Amino acid sequence: MVWTRAKKKWVRLWMHLAGVSPFGRMAIYLASLCAPPHKDAQSLAMMSPFGYIAPSATLHHSELKLGAHIFISDRVLLFQAYNGGAITLGDRVAILRDTILETGDGGRITVGDEAYIHPRCQINAYVTAIEIGARVLIAANTAFYTHNHGTKPGEPIISQPLASKGPIVVGDDAWIGSGVVVLGGVRIGPGAVVGAGSVVTRDIPAQSIAIGVPAKVVGTRGSPSEAHDNPPAGKDQAGGRPDQKTQ
Repeated sequence: MVWTRAKKKWVRLWMHLAGVSPFGRMAIYLASLCAPPHKDAQSLAMMSPFGYIAPSATLHHSELKLGAHIFISDRVLLFQAYNGGAITLGDRVAILRDTILETGDGGRITVGDEAYIHPRCQINAYVTAIEIGARVLIAANTAFYTHNHGTKPGEPIISQPLASKGPIVVGDDAWIGSGVVVLGGVRIGPGAVVGAGSVVTRDIPAQSIAIGVPAKVVGTRGSPSEAHDNPPAGKDQAGGRPDQKTQ
């Protein structure tokens, strides 16, 4: 679709009226009729302090706290299960298509300014919190789970209470590669990198590079070994922002 001057005027007209009310969501729908697809639609988020929430996104949550110029893409779901705590998104957070953020049983989710979450991620905060720092990059198909089911013998697992080893905390400027699983009780330090397909079951220090199942530290950023290796997340699943040439 050609991004013509007339289409830009149409989009700006309706994005000026964007909001979470039924009318505000309708205004976004009308703007989206002439909007560019996928990551390019993020430009619409900067046209309104409210940001851009795709018409197909579902906000089933009573405790949303949304920062300025957020971008929530197609078919994203923000879901509040029983007794779920708040979901707080900082300024200019971007969440791409088919990602689910879910809180329940007292859990809550906080995402810092300019964090970027790629498609098909599952971020579930039950029992305790998930805290994602500013400018964190999370590549596609990544999962965060703070909780486990009980596994006592002689009782159906589905009937047993949820348990947690503690919150998940991801420091500012960390990079989580494609297909990573992060489990409860884990802290990933600022600036750390976790390679694609890893399962994080223990803390990762700041500025470290970790890979594997379970994830183990194999180096630090700027070390000689890093210069000779491919980026741990892989060229095509890097999880960078759309203005970075990662794909």
